[in-house]
Amino acid sequence: QCVSAVGTISGPAGSETVTETLNSNMDFCQLPAYCHLTEVCVCVCVCVCVCVCVRACVRACVCADLLPASGGEEMTRGFLQELVDILFSYICRSSQRSSKVLDFHHPHQLKEGLEGFSLHLPDQPETLEQILVDCRDTLKYGVSTGHPRFFNQLSSGLDVIGVAGEWLTSTANTNMFTYEVSPVFILMEEVLLRKMQSIVGWSDEEGDGLFCPGGTISNLYSILVARYHLYPEVKSRGMAALPRLALFTSEHSHYSVKKSAAVLGLGSDNVLVVKCDERGKMIPAELESSIVRAEEEGLVPFYVNATAGTTVYGAFDPLSAVADVCHRHTLWMHVDAAWGGGLLMSHRHRMKLQGIERASSVTWNPHKMMGAPLQCSVILVRKRGLLQECNELGAEYLFQTDKPYDVSYDTGDKSIQCGRHVDVFKLWLMWKAKGSQGFGSQINKCLENAEYLHDQLQRRSDFELVFKDKPEHSNVCFWYIPPGLRGLPPGPDRDSRLHQVAPRIKARMMEKGSVLIGYQPLGARVNFFRCVFSNPATQQEDVDFLLDEIARLGRDL
Repeated sequence: QCVSAVGTISGPAGSETVTETLNSNMDFCQLPAYCHLTEVCVCVCVCVCVCVCVRACVRACVCADLLPASGGEEMTRGFLQELVDILFSYICRSSQRSSKVLDFHHPHQLKEGLEGFSLHLPDQPETLEQILVDCRDTLKYGVSTGHPRFFNQLSSGLDVIGVAGEWLTSTANTNMFTYEVSPVFILMEEVLLRKMQSIVGWSDEEGDGLFCPGGTISNLYSILVARYHLYPEVKSRGMAALPRLALFTSEHSHYSVKKSAAVLGLGSDNVLVVKCDERGKMIPAELESSIVRAEEEGLVPFYVNATAGTTVYGAFDPLSAVADVCHRHTLWMHVDAAWGGGLLMSHRHRMKLQGIERASSVTWNPHKMMGAPLQCSVILVRKRGLLQECNELGAEYLFQTDKPYDVSYDTGDKSIQCGRHVDVFKLWLMWKAKGSQGFGSQINKCLENAEYLHDQLQRRSDFELVFKDKPEHSNVCFWYIPPGLRGLPPGPDRDSRLHQVAPRIKARMMEKGSVLIGYQPLGARVNFFRCVFSNPATQQEDVDFLLDEIARLGRDL
């Protein structure tokens, strides 16, 4: 019952009627919507509501009071509504430019505990109130990757439809190995993979694939399948039955190629690095020379990794020219488009991946440019059935052949995993909500922001661009030059001093929490900032703020 300026409202505790009526009178009565109780609650409404209850409300309960406990429906509803309030507040705060990107604390501070937040695991259950505090603090002390001023990583943004998809996925809590336990998600994966294969440029008769736990694993699959395609006996007999194999990748490619070679027993020393031009693109003539040299040294070349969107420079290898080299030497061509694959959705920019349709396999990470929540990565293989042949072992407790449905939909044996997280639904839901055109517009906006940053850097005397040309992707690399260094001539002394600038500014940036951007050295170039755009919430005002903030934090260096 609630006695207020608008009258008396009665009803069962926690009932929708009472809750909705109170919510409609919020100007008079500020009753939290989460106050769902199991007994009668009398609320005296003056300026705020004071609830005097016969039994304790949700916050005093423990997890044993929630479903599937008998009569736990209202407790569960109340707990989840409080949790949704926390998440909603976080999502709203992430989009507010006045909020911090991060509230930084050193590891020892978080380990020791802060303001009631403790990593300690108790022996006895804690109350749901403490669980909610822990949820709130976990978000508080984390990094707001959805903030429009988070430029640190290739994956950023916070897509509400994608978040909804992830919530539903966790609620369904199923596995991607057989149709019988995951019928809808299995079919969604088939539909999405075929759509992405079509966008790459493969025919309806071609194409296979899987959603994978990140681009590194997708790249590993490409090497695994390429090796099996050439030497199927490796599956049973191992590497001892094979000659010394050689892989080729550019000096600016992702480190996962070498890591995968190490994991698969090929050896990181057998990953031969190909020179790039000044802009970070693989030089096809250097690739061909490397292949010939490897053959002369007794190695057996079998795989070339071309990159569509390098991690630091955002460079696109010349895919058609690389494909020509692979064709001449009968090599498997993989395109690591983890970062650049999203540009295929843009009519304006997809030509930067011309030649990708000739690849034998492709890595594409929708959790980057397409903004899907982590993790969401795909390996696409041109030859249908190869993934199954390479990885199947036919565990009889899962993959029986006499099931009452088409067992070709039991896709789990294509994977090196048994249990596989459902990563498909959030992307499927986002695609339904945006359409292909929506993704294209989103990608165009990110690259427009990169061009705007490039233009602003050209106009300012306190910054220097690593490359004068317009960015090919959404990566923009630059140095901030403090006043004390602007008069120094080029040379080792200036480089030594400049090398220290970006780390010092980054440390101050993390302490302040106003913005976040990455830095690194590369080759002969000393530490420089790398700004990447993958969050459609970022506006030109955020780009202006980034440059002004870097200048503010670094002008005394």
